[in-house]
Amino acid sequence: MLRAMGCLRKGIDETTSGSLADLLNNIGWAIMGVDGGATGPLLGSFFSGMAEKAPANHLADVHSLAAMFEAGRQNLSTLTQAKVGDKTLVDALIPGVEALAAAAQQGRDIPVALQAAATAAAKGAEATQTMQPRFGRAKNLGAAAIGHPDAGATSISLLFQGFAQGVSSHAG
Repeated sequence: MLRAMGCLRKGIDETTSGSLADLLNNIGWAIMGVDGGATGPLLGSFFSGMAEKAPANHLADVHSLAAMFEAGRQNLSTLTQAKVGDKTLVDALIPGVEALAAAAQQGRDIPVALQAAATAAAKGAEATQTMQPRFGRAKNLGAAAIGHPDAGATSISLLFQGFAQGVSSHAG
């Protein structure tokens, strides 16, 4: 995950166009280059999927933001059959994306919606402690993984927390 975040920074630094779609695509492709597991392809596809729904006018409202996150989730789902309950990053991603969509439907502003998403993702990651993994490397641990949170879900939770904190610190 540390390598993925280094690549995320590289994707940001290499984007000069000012386009949100270009930024998300550059981040996605940079993260896809991470070797050593599923994190690179999964997280990279999430960001690339978000780019597909990025508003052309560079101004995202809460509804377009929710659509971007949903497109990212859909793109990621093409690479894995994991579902909520399988003790993977999906256990945090799905609740986070769903909470963002619900907040958008309720007319919440972006900082509130992202905080709701971060809270839901954190709860999803925490819930993985009681699960036995069905996908990824942790699957080989079997019941020995019970009692420990999934690393991917925890990472996604931290990513959502970062989105929420970043927006809140720049809002207003």
